[in-house]
Amino acid sequence: MDLPAPIQAEVLRRLLRARDRMDAASQEAWPVERLARVSHISEAHFARLFKQAFGVPPHRYLLTRRIEKAATLLRDTDMPITEIAFGTGWASLGSFGRTFRDITGESPSAVRSRGPALAPGYVPACFLSAAQRPDLRTAVSEKRRQAAAGTTTASETKEL
Repeated sequence: MDLPAPIQAEVLRRLLRARDRMDAASQEAWPVERLARVSHISEAHFARLFKQAFGVPPHRYLLTRRIEKAATLLRDTDMPITEIAFGTGWASLGSFGRTFRDITGESPSAVRSRGPALAPGYVPACFLSAAQRPDLRTAVSEKRRQAAAGTTTASETKEL
C-alpha cells in the first residue's frame, strides 16, 4: 500500500477486522458492501486494498475458507455432504460440488473416501489447515475456461 506508515497500519488493522469476521462466519454472505462497513473503508477502496494486503480478492479468500472448512468436515466427520455444503455457505449442492472439484481437483466424495489426512493429535490444527489450503491464485471461472481450452497456468505446470 502506498500510504504513510501510521495510516497504512490503521488500514491494515481495519482489513484484518473484516478478514477475521469472514473467518469466524465463512458460511455467511460477505458482499463487499458488508465488508466495507465492517472495516469502515469505502466500498470503492475495500476490494483493491484487500487484494493488495492479502494477495487475493475478498471473494476468493472467502471461497478458500469455505472449501477448506468443507474439506476438513468431509475428512473428519460423517456429516452428509449436503449438510456440509449448506453448512459451509453454499446455496446449492450442485454449485458446491462443481466449485469444490474446480478448486481441489477432486469431488467431495473422493475427499471423504480418503479419510483423515493426519492424526490431529500429532500436528497442530493450524498447520494442517495451512498445508491443505486450496491454492486460489487463479479465479475459478478462469480455471474453467482454461480447462475447456486445454491450457494450464504456470502454477499448474509447476505441479506436473
